[in-house]
Amino acid sequence: MEYVIEMLNIRKEFPGIVANDNITLQVKEGEIHALLGENGAGKSTLMNVLFGLYQPEKGEIRVRGKKVKITDPNVANDLGIGMVHQHFMLVDTLTVTENIILGSEPKKYRLSIDMKKAEEDVRKISEQYGLKVDPAAKISDISVGMQQRVEILKTLYRGADILIFDEPTAVLTPQEIQELIEIMHNLVREGKSIILITHKLKEIMEVADRCTVIRRGRGIKTLNIAETNPNELASLMVGREVSFKTEKEPAKPQDTILSIKDLVVKDARKVDMVRGLNLDVKAGEIVGIAGVDGNGQTELIEAIAGLRPVESGTILLNGKDITDLPPRKVTEAGVGHIPQDRQKFGLVLDYPIGENMVLQTYYKQPFSKRGVLNFKNIYDKAKSLIKEYDVRTPSEFTRARSLSGGNQQKAIIGREVDRSPDLLIAAQPTRGLDVGAIEFIHTKLIEERDKGRAVLLLSFELDEIMNVSDRIAVMYEGQIVAIVKPEDTTEEELGLLMAGSKKQKVGES
Repeated sequence: MEYVIEMLNIRKEFPGIVANDNITLQVKEGEIHALLGENGAGKSTLMNVLFGLYQPEKGEIRVRGKKVKITDPNVANDLGIGMVHQHFMLVDTLTVTENIILGSEPKKYRLSIDMKKAEEDVRKISEQYGLKVDPAAKISDISVGMQQRVEILKTLYRGADILIFDEPTAVLTPQEIQELIEIMHNLVREGKSIILITHKLKEIMEVADRCTVIRRGRGIKTLNIAETNPNELASLMVGREVSFKTEKEPAKPQDTILSIKDLVVKDARKVDMVRGLNLDVKAGEIVGIAGVDGNGQTELIEAIAGLRPVESGTILLNGKDITDLPPRKVTEAGVGHIPQDRQKFGLVLDYPIGENMVLQTYYKQPFSKRGVLNFKNIYDKAKSLIKEYDVRTPSEFTRARSLSGGNQQKAIIGREVDRSPDLLIAAQPTRGLDVGAIEFIHTKLIEERDKGRAVLLLSFELDEIMNVSDRIAVMYEGQIVAIVKPEDTTEEELGLLMAGSKKQKVGES
C-alpha cells in the first residue's frame, strides 16, 4: 500500500534525553491519523521532525512513496505539509489576511501587495472548508477558536494537503471543539490527510480513523479506531490500567474559607463581566464552577487572585477582607492559584524550571536570606517536586519554555499544591494533560480537600466538573444561577443551566 507519509525508524536526541527512539509512523491518504501519547512522550518532537524544525539522527521520511530530506519548514511546505501549532504563530496587530499571506504575499505589477486579491483568496478558501473567518478582522479582536482557524487557513493558503494538528483542542471551548471536528471532516472530504497529536481519548474515538500510540519516545502500536476502546488506548498510552472515575469519600465541609458578596468586576473593555455575584466555599469541599467560556469565570478568578481590580463587593478569606490586595498579599493570606493561561500567568518561560518551582516563596527562608538567594536549596526543593509530580524534564536547570505544555502544567500544580494553601484556585488544572496525569491531579485536589482545604475548581470539561466537585456553581452572564450537587444532576441539565435556558433558585440542589 502507498502511504502519503512514512516516517521509518526515526531517532531524535537532545542533550540528556532520547525524544524519539526508533519510531515508525505510516499515514494513509485521506485519513485522520491520531498520534497518542503522554505529556513528553515525543509526539510534538516527531511532528517537528516531519515539518523540518528538527533533523533526526537516524531514520528516513517518505512522502507519497518518495524518500525526502526535510531540512526546514519551507521544504515541508513545498511537499504539501502544513502544521497548526499548539501555541499560535500569529501577529496580534495584523489582520487575518495579513497573517495568512505573511511571506507569500501576492504582488501587483511585482511591486505592491495586492490586498484585494489576497482577501478574496482567503474568503474563497474559508468558504470552501466551512471555516467562516472574516478576512479583515484583527487577530487581537477574535476568539482563540477563530485564531486557530486562521492557522488552518495559513496552511491551506500555502497549498498543504497533509495537515499536522498539534493538540488543537487544548485551548478551545466544548462548542469550538465540535466545530473543529466538523472542519477536520470537511478537510478530509476535500482530499486532505490529517495527523492529529492529542491525548484526549474521547476526541480520538470521535474523529480518527487510525491511531499510533507512543510511550516514553517509543512506538507501541497502531490500531484501527473501530476496533478499539478508550480503556485499551489509555493503558497502551501510560502502560497501566487507568481509572476514569475519581474515587472519593463524601465531603465533610467545615468553616467558610472564601466568601464573595455582591462582586462586580469589569473586563478590559470596561464591560461588567461579574455582576453582583455571591459564593461561599468551605474548608473540606471542592466547588466546581461550570459555565460556557466568556460568562465571567476568568474575571472572577483573576479578581480573587488580585490580578484584576474589583468595581464593588467584597472577597473575604477566613473572614479577612482581601479585596483588591496585590497578588503577593493574596498569596500570603493563604491562596494558591493554578492559572488558566500557564504561559502568561504561571511561569517565567526563560527561567529554569527549578526557579519557576519557587516563584511564590523564593524571597523566604530557606530559599533566601537577607535578599541573597540560596540556589542549592532552591534546586533541591525543585528536584523533589519534579520527582513527586513526574515533571518530564532533562534536568531542573532546563528552561521552562523547553518543556511540553503538559509538563509545564504539572510544574505549576506541584508548586501551588505543595504550599497547601487554605484556598486552592484550580483554573483548568488538567488542560493539556494526559489521562494518567489527570488521574494524578484529581487525586491531589481531593487530598487537599481531605486535609481541610477549600478548593475552587474552574473547568470547561463537564465530566471533570461532575467527577471531582462536591458542589457545582453554574455561572451565566456573570452570576451564579444555580448551585447543584453532581449526584443530583446530569450533564444535560448542567448544559441547560449553562445556556441560561433553565433558571433555578441559587441554593436549591
